[in-house]
Amino acid sequence: MDFALTETQEITRKSVRDFAEQDIIPQSHAFDESQEFPHGWAKKMGELGLFGVYVPEKYGGAGLDTVCYAITIEELSRADASAGVIAAVCNGLVCEPLLRYGTEEQKRRYLVPVARGDWIGAYALTEPGSGSDAAAMRTTAEIKGNEWVLNGTKSFATNASVAKVVIGYARTGRQKHEISAFIIPTDAEGFSVLKKEDKMGIRASDTVLLGFDGMRIPKENLLGDLHKGFNIAMATLDGGRIGIAAQALGIAQRALDESVKYAKERDAFGQKIADFQAIQWKVADMATEIEAARLLTYRAAQLEDLGRRHTYESSVAKLFASEAAHRAVDSAVQIHGGYGFIKDYVVEKLYRDQRVTEIYEGTSEIQRLVIARAVLGR
Repeated sequence: MDFALTETQEITRKSVRDFAEQDIIPQSHAFDESQEFPHGWAKKMGELGLFGVYVPEKYGGAGLDTVCYAITIEELSRADASAGVIAAVCNGLVCEPLLRYGTEEQKRRYLVPVARGDWIGAYALTEPGSGSDAAAMRTTAEIKGNEWVLNGTKSFATNASVAKVVIGYARTGRQKHEISAFIIPTDAEGFSVLKKEDKMGIRASDTVLLGFDGMRIPKENLLGDLHKGFNIAMATLDGGRIGIAAQALGIAQRALDESVKYAKERDAFGQKIADFQAIQWKVADMATEIEAARLLTYRAAQLEDLGRRHTYESSVAKLFASEAAHRAVDSAVQIHGGYGFIKDYVVEKLYRDQRVTEIYEGTSEIQRLVIARAVLGR
Protein backbone atom coordinates (compact mmCIF):
# COMPACT_ATOMS: atom_id res chain seq x y z
CA MET A 1 0.00 0.00 0.00
CA ASP A 2 1.18 3.52 -0.80
CA PHE A 3 0.64 5.87 2.14
CA ALA A 4 2.31 8.83 0.45
CA LEU A 5 0.22 11.88 -0.40
CA THR A 6 0.07 13.05 -4.00
CA GLU A 7 1.62 16.32 -5.04
CA THR A 8 -1.86 17.88 -5.22
CA GLN A 9 -2.67 16.72 -1.70
CA GLU A 10 0.62 18.13 -0.37
CA ILE A 11 -0.04 21.44 -2.11
CA THR A 12 -3.55 21.49 -0.62
CA ARG A 13 -2.13 21.04 2.88
CA LYS A 14 0.40 23.82 2.42
CA SER A 15 -2.04 26.31 0.91
CA VAL A 16 -4.71 25.73 3.56
CA ARG A 17 -2.17 25.82 6.38
CA ASP A 18 -0.67 29.07 5.09
CA PHE A 19 -4.13 30.66 4.94
CA ALA A 20 -5.08 29.33 8.37
CA GLU A 21 -1.90 30.54 10.07
CA GLN A 22 -2.07 33.95 8.45
CA ASP A 23 -5.80 34.72 8.64
CA ILE A 24 -7.41 32.43 11.22
CA ILE A 25 -5.01 31.90 14.13
CA PRO A 26 -4.43 35.63 14.83
CA GLN A 27 -8.20 36.22 15.17
CA SER A 28 -9.19 32.91 16.76
CA HIS A 29 -9.24 34.05 20.39
CA ALA A 30 -11.25 37.20 19.62
CA PHE A 31 -13.97 35.29 17.78
CA ASP A 32 -14.12 32.68 20.53
CA GLU A 33 -14.74 35.45 23.05
CA SER A 34 -17.27 37.43 20.97
CA GLN A 35 -19.06 34.40 19.48
CA GLU A 36 -19.45 36.39 16.27
CA PHE A 37 -19.60 34.54 12.97
CA PRO A 38 -16.24 35.05 11.16
CA HIS A 39 -17.53 36.43 7.86
CA GLY A 40 -14.00 37.32 6.77
CA TRP A 41 -12.81 33.73 7.19
CA ALA A 42 -15.85 32.41 5.35
CA LYS A 43 -15.33 34.82 2.45
CA LYS A 44 -11.70 33.83 2.05
CA MET A 45 -12.48 30.11 2.39
CA GLY A 46 -15.06 30.47 -0.35
CA GLU A 47 -12.60 32.28 -2.60
CA LEU A 48 -10.04 29.51 -2.06
CA GLY A 49 -12.56 26.84 -3.08
CA LEU A 50 -12.78 25.34 0.41
CA PHE A 51 -16.59 25.07 0.39
CA GLY A 52 -16.65 22.72 -2.60
CA VAL A 53 -13.33 20.90 -2.40
CA TYR A 54 -14.41 17.70 -4.19
CA VAL A 55 -17.24 19.21 -6.24
CA PRO A 56 -16.47 19.03 -9.99
CA GLU A 57 -15.32 22.26 -11.56
CA LYS A 58 -18.37 22.35 -13.83
CA TYR A 59 -20.49 22.85 -10.69
CA GLY A 60 -18.25 25.56 -9.24
CA GLY A 61 -16.03 23.36 -7.09
CA ALA A 62 -12.29 22.86 -6.84
CA GLY A 63 -12.48 19.43 -8.47
CA LEU A 64 -10.13 17.79 -5.94
CA ASP A 65 -10.55 14.47 -4.12
CA THR A 66 -11.98 13.55 -0.72
CA VAL A 67 -8.52 13.11 0.78
CA CYS A 68 -7.88 16.77 -0.09
CA TYR A 69 -11.16 17.55 1.66
CA ALA A 70 -10.05 15.71 4.83
CA ILE A 71 -6.72 17.54 4.73
CA THR A 72 -8.54 20.86 4.32
CA ILE A 73 -10.77 20.30 7.36
CA GLU A 74 -7.81 19.03 9.39
CA GLU A 75 -5.72 22.13 8.65
CA LEU A 76 -8.58 24.57 9.23
CA SER A 77 -9.40 22.86 12.53
CA ARG A 78 -5.76 22.91 13.59
CA ALA A 79 -6.10 26.70 13.47
CA ASP A 80 -9.68 26.95 14.77
CA ALA A 81 -12.29 24.20 14.89
CA SER A 82 -15.03 26.71 14.10
CA ALA A 83 -13.47 27.34 10.69
CA GLY A 84 -13.28 23.60 10.17
CA VAL A 85 -16.94 22.98 10.91
CA ILE A 86 -18.12 25.90 8.77
CA ALA A 87 -16.35 24.37 5.77
CA ALA A 88 -17.27 20.79 6.69
CA VAL A 89 -20.99 21.58 6.68
CA CYS A 90 -20.80 23.31 3.30
CA ASN A 91 -18.86 20.42 1.79
CA GLY A 92 -20.15 17.27 3.43
CA LEU A 93 -23.71 18.13 4.44
CA VAL A 94 -24.76 20.53 1.68
CA CYS A 95 -22.69 20.02 -1.47
CA GLU A 96 -22.52 16.25 -1.05
CA PRO A 97 -26.30 15.52 -1.07
CA LEU A 98 -26.90 18.12 -3.79
CA LEU A 99 -24.20 16.52 -5.93
CA ARG A 100 -25.44 12.96 -5.37
CA TYR A 101 -29.21 13.42 -5.38
CA GLY A 102 -29.94 16.79 -6.97
CA THR A 103 -31.36 17.30 -10.44
CA GLU A 104 -29.33 19.27 -12.94
CA GLU A 105 -31.51 22.30 -12.31
CA GLN A 106 -31.04 21.96 -8.52
CA LYS A 107 -27.29 21.64 -8.98
CA ARG A 108 -27.10 24.76 -11.12
CA ARG A 109 -29.33 26.76 -8.82
CA TYR A 110 -28.10 25.66 -5.38
CA LEU A 111 -24.91 23.58 -5.61
CA VAL A 112 -22.93 25.98 -7.79
CA PRO A 113 -23.19 29.07 -5.54
CA VAL A 114 -22.24 27.07 -2.41
CA ALA A 115 -19.35 25.24 -4.06
CA ARG A 116 -18.14 28.49 -5.63
CA GLY A 117 -18.17 30.19 -2.23
CA ASP A 118 -20.87 32.74 -3.04
CA TRP A 119 -23.28 31.19 -0.52
CA ILE A 120 -22.96 29.47 2.83
CA GLY A 121 -25.02 26.31 3.26
CA ALA A 122 -26.56 24.70 6.35
CA TYR A 123 -28.04 21.37 7.43
CA ALA A 124 -31.14 20.69 9.51
CA LEU A 125 -31.88 17.13 10.63
CA THR A 126 -31.87 17.11 14.44
CA GLU A 127 -34.90 18.29 16.43
CA PRO A 128 -35.36 19.13 20.11
CA GLY A 129 -37.01 15.74 20.65
CA SER A 130 -34.99 13.64 18.22
CA GLY A 131 -31.21 13.49 18.14
CA SER A 132 -29.67 10.06 17.69
CA ASP A 133 -33.12 8.71 16.79
CA ALA A 134 -33.39 10.99 13.77
CA ALA A 135 -36.33 9.07 12.30
CA ALA A 136 -38.47 10.18 15.26
CA MET A 137 -38.62 13.72 13.86
CA ARG A 138 -41.92 15.58 14.06
CA THR A 139 -41.43 18.21 11.39
CA THR A 140 -43.95 17.61 8.62
CA ALA A 141 -44.18 18.50 4.95
CA GLU A 142 -47.43 18.51 2.96
CA ILE A 143 -47.88 19.21 -0.71
CA LYS A 144 -50.37 21.97 -1.40
CA GLY A 145 -50.71 22.88 -5.05
CA ASN A 146 -47.26 23.68 -6.40
CA GLU A 147 -45.66 24.11 -2.98
CA TRP A 148 -44.50 22.11 -0.01
CA VAL A 149 -45.65 23.44 3.35
CA LEU A 150 -43.36 22.57 6.27
CA ASN A 151 -44.11 22.87 9.97
CA GLY A 152 -41.74 22.07 12.81
CA THR A 153 -38.55 22.94 14.63
CA LYS A 154 -34.94 22.03 13.96
CA SER A 155 -32.15 22.30 16.52
CA PHE A 156 -28.36 22.55 16.33
CA ALA A 157 -28.44 23.81 12.74
CA THR A 158 -24.88 24.86 11.96
CA ASN A 159 -24.38 27.92 9.71
CA ALA A 160 -28.16 28.38 9.46
CA SER A 161 -28.52 32.05 10.41
CA VAL A 162 -25.93 33.11 7.81
CA ALA A 163 -26.82 30.55 5.14
CA LYS A 164 -28.64 31.09 1.86
CA VAL A 165 -29.78 27.48 1.60
CA VAL A 166 -30.49 24.68 4.08
CA ILE A 167 -30.75 20.95 3.42
CA GLY A 168 -33.63 19.96 5.70
CA TYR A 169 -35.73 16.90 6.44
CA ALA A 170 -39.40 16.43 7.20
CA ARG A 171 -41.96 13.66 7.61
CA THR A 172 -44.01 13.08 4.44
CA GLY A 173 -45.85 9.92 5.43
CA ARG A 174 -47.23 8.02 8.39
CA GLN A 175 -44.56 5.35 8.62
CA LYS A 176 -41.50 6.09 10.77
CA HIS A 177 -39.05 6.24 7.87
CA GLU A 178 -41.31 8.04 5.41
CA ILE A 179 -39.15 11.13 5.51
CA SER A 180 -38.09 13.35 2.62
CA ALA A 181 -35.21 15.73 2.02
CA PHE A 182 -35.75 19.32 0.92
CA ILE A 183 -33.74 22.24 -0.40
CA ILE A 184 -34.82 25.20 1.70
CA PRO A 185 -33.95 28.79 0.72
CA THR A 186 -33.56 30.79 3.91
CA ASP A 187 -35.68 33.61 2.48
CA ALA A 188 -38.66 31.24 2.25
CA GLU A 189 -41.92 32.43 3.79
CA GLY A 190 -42.25 30.91 7.27
CA PHE A 191 -38.52 30.29 7.82
CA SER A 192 -37.13 31.81 11.02
CA VAL A 193 -34.13 31.64 13.34
CA LEU A 194 -35.58 31.22 16.83
CA LYS A 195 -32.43 31.14 18.95
CA LYS A 196 -28.65 31.20 18.70
CA GLU A 197 -27.06 28.67 21.05
CA ASP A 198 -24.47 29.74 23.65
CA LYS A 199 -21.95 26.91 23.39
CA MET A 200 -19.01 25.52 25.33
CA GLY A 201 -16.78 25.35 22.28
CA ILE A 202 -16.56 26.11 18.54
CA ARG A 203 -18.07 29.44 19.55
CA ALA A 204 -17.37 31.23 16.26
CA SER A 205 -19.47 28.61 14.51
CA ASP A 206 -23.12 29.58 14.14
CA THR A 207 -25.48 27.04 15.77
CA VAL A 208 -29.19 27.87 15.94
CA LEU A 209 -32.72 26.68 16.56
CA LEU A 210 -34.88 26.98 13.44
CA GLY A 211 -38.62 27.34 13.08
CA PHE A 212 -40.69 26.27 10.06
CA ASP A 213 -44.08 27.92 10.54
CA GLY A 214 -46.17 27.07 7.52
CA MET A 215 -42.96 27.49 5.53
CA ARG A 216 -43.55 27.36 1.80
CA ILE A 217 -41.01 26.14 -0.73
CA PRO A 218 -41.48 25.21 -4.40
CA LYS A 219 -42.63 21.69 -5.27
CA GLU A 220 -39.43 21.11 -7.22
CA ASN A 221 -37.32 21.64 -4.07
CA LEU A 222 -37.81 18.02 -3.05
CA LEU A 223 -34.31 16.50 -3.01
CA GLY A 224 -34.19 12.96 -4.30
CA ASP A 225 -37.21 10.66 -4.19
CA LEU A 226 -40.28 11.10 -2.01
CA HIS A 227 -40.07 9.25 1.32
CA LYS A 228 -36.36 8.45 0.73
CA GLY A 229 -34.93 11.32 2.74
CA PHE A 230 -33.86 9.16 5.68
CA ASN A 231 -31.62 7.15 3.38
CA ILE A 232 -30.20 10.40 2.01
CA ALA A 233 -29.54 11.65 5.55
CA MET A 234 -27.73 8.47 6.58
CA ALA A 235 -25.63 8.36 3.41
CA THR A 236 -24.77 12.03 3.86
CA LEU A 237 -23.63 11.39 7.42
CA ASP A 238 -21.23 8.70 6.17
CA GLY A 239 -19.34 11.41 4.33
CA GLY A 240 -19.95 13.98 7.05
CA ARG A 241 -18.20 11.77 9.58
CA ILE A 242 -15.03 11.99 7.54
CA GLY A 243 -15.20 15.74 8.09
CA ILE A 244 -15.68 15.40 11.85
CA ALA A 245 -12.85 12.87 12.08
CA ALA A 246 -10.65 15.37 10.25
CA GLN A 247 -11.79 18.15 12.56
CA ALA A 248 -10.87 16.08 15.62
CA LEU A 249 -7.55 15.24 13.98
CA GLY A 250 -6.73 18.92 13.48
CA ILE A 251 -7.58 19.74 17.10
CA ALA A 252 -5.42 16.85 18.33
CA GLN A 253 -2.48 17.87 16.15
CA ARG A 254 -2.61 21.43 17.49
CA ALA A 255 -2.73 20.05 21.04
CA LEU A 256 0.41 18.05 20.34
CA ASP A 257 2.14 21.00 18.66
CA GLU A 258 1.42 23.28 21.59
CA SER A 259 2.48 20.64 24.12
CA VAL A 260 5.82 20.04 22.43
CA LYS A 261 6.50 23.77 22.22
CA TYR A 262 5.62 24.35 25.88
CA ALA A 263 7.56 21.31 27.13
CA LYS A 264 10.72 22.57 25.42
CA GLU A 265 10.35 26.03 26.98
CA ARG A 266 9.13 25.27 30.53
CA ASP A 267 11.72 24.79 33.29
CA ALA A 268 11.06 22.71 36.40
CA PHE A 269 13.49 21.23 38.92
CA GLY A 270 16.44 22.61 37.00
CA GLN A 271 15.60 21.23 33.56
CA LYS A 272 13.12 21.47 30.71
CA ILE A 273 9.99 19.45 31.38
CA ALA A 274 10.52 17.81 27.97
CA ASP A 275 13.38 15.91 29.67
CA PHE A 276 11.02 14.20 32.11
CA GLN A 277 9.91 10.72 31.13
CA ALA A 278 6.35 11.40 32.34
CA ILE A 279 6.01 14.21 29.76
CA GLN A 280 7.76 12.20 27.05
CA TRP A 281 5.31 9.33 27.45
CA LYS A 282 2.33 11.66 27.17
CA VAL A 283 3.78 13.16 23.98
CA ALA A 284 4.53 9.70 22.58
CA ASP A 285 0.97 8.50 23.23
CA MET A 286 -0.49 11.64 21.65
CA ALA A 287 1.69 11.31 18.54
CA THR A 288 0.92 7.61 18.10
CA GLU A 289 -2.84 8.04 18.35
CA ILE A 290 -2.80 11.05 16.02
CA GLU A 291 -0.92 9.06 13.37
CA ALA A 292 -3.42 6.20 13.69
CA ALA A 293 -6.38 8.61 13.48
CA ARG A 294 -4.91 10.24 10.38
CA LEU A 295 -4.55 6.90 8.59
CA LEU A 296 -8.11 5.87 9.48
CA THR A 297 -9.50 9.21 8.32
CA TYR A 298 -7.61 9.24 5.03
CA ARG A 299 -8.59 5.60 4.40
CA ALA A 300 -12.28 6.45 4.70
CA ALA A 301 -11.77 9.44 2.41
CA GLN A 302 -9.98 7.31 -0.18
CA LEU A 303 -12.82 4.76 -0.17
CA GLU A 304 -15.26 7.55 -1.01
CA ASP A 305 -12.99 8.59 -3.88
CA LEU A 306 -13.08 4.99 -5.12
CA GLY A 307 -16.88 5.06 -5.04
CA ARG A 308 -17.03 2.31 -2.43
CA ARG A 309 -19.36 2.20 0.55
CA HIS A 310 -17.58 3.40 3.68
CA THR A 311 -20.17 3.44 6.46
CA TYR A 312 -18.01 1.20 8.66
CA GLU A 313 -14.73 2.94 7.86
CA SER A 314 -16.16 6.43 8.42
CA SER A 315 -17.61 5.42 11.78
CA VAL A 316 -14.32 3.83 12.84
CA ALA A 317 -12.42 6.98 11.83
CA LYS A 318 -14.87 9.32 13.54
CA LEU A 319 -14.97 7.28 16.75
CA PHE A 320 -11.22 6.82 17.04
CA ALA A 321 -10.22 10.33 15.98
CA SER A 322 -12.69 12.08 18.29
CA GLU A 323 -11.73 9.99 21.31
CA ALA A 324 -8.01 10.27 20.49
CA ALA A 325 -8.50 14.04 20.37
CA HIS A 326 -10.19 13.88 23.77
CA ARG A 327 -7.13 12.19 25.21
CA ALA A 328 -4.79 14.57 23.39
CA VAL A 329 -6.39 17.77 24.68
CA ASP A 330 -6.56 16.33 28.19
CA SER A 331 -2.84 15.56 28.08
CA ALA A 332 -2.10 18.99 26.62
CA VAL A 333 -3.83 20.74 29.52
CA GLN A 334 -1.99 18.49 31.99
CA ILE A 335 1.38 19.22 30.37
CA HIS A 336 0.67 22.95 30.61
CA GLY A 337 -0.30 22.57 34.26
CA GLY A 338 -2.08 25.61 35.67
CA TYR A 339 -1.49 27.54 32.48
CA GLY A 340 -3.55 24.98 30.59
CA PHE A 341 -6.55 26.19 32.58
CA ILE A 342 -6.07 29.80 31.51
CA LYS A 343 -7.46 31.36 28.34
CA ASP A 344 -4.10 32.94 27.50
CA TYR A 345 -3.04 29.49 26.28
CA VAL A 346 -4.82 27.91 23.32
CA VAL A 347 -5.02 24.45 24.91
CA GLU A 348 -7.87 25.71 27.10
CA LYS A 349 -9.84 26.45 23.93
CA LEU A 350 -8.83 23.16 22.30
CA TYR A 351 -10.19 21.34 25.34
CA ARG A 352 -13.59 23.00 24.88
CA ASP A 353 -13.67 22.73 21.09
CA GLN A 354 -12.85 19.03 21.06
CA ARG A 355 -15.77 17.84 23.16
CA VAL A 356 -18.44 18.19 20.51
CA THR A 357 -16.57 15.92 18.07
CA GLU A 358 -17.74 13.00 20.19
CA ILE A 359 -21.36 14.15 19.92
CA TYR A 360 -22.41 15.62 16.58
CA GLU A 361 -22.96 13.70 13.37
CA GLY A 362 -23.44 10.62 15.50
CA THR A 363 -22.35 10.25 19.12
CA SER A 364 -19.59 7.82 20.06
CA GLU A 365 -22.32 5.47 21.24
CA ILE A 366 -24.00 5.56 17.82
CA GLN A 367 -20.65 4.95 16.12
CA ARG A 368 -20.15 1.87 18.27
CA LEU A 369 -23.58 0.60 17.23
CA VAL A 370 -22.78 1.13 13.54
CA ILE A 371 -19.40 -0.59 13.91
CA ALA A 372 -20.77 -3.50 15.93
CA ARG A 373 -23.55 -4.16 13.41
CA ALA A 374 -21.02 -4.24 10.60
CA VAL A 375 -18.71 -6.60 12.49
CA LEU A 376 -21.56 -8.88 13.60
CA GLY A 377 -23.26 -8.81 10.22
CA ARG A 378 -26.51 -7.37 11.55
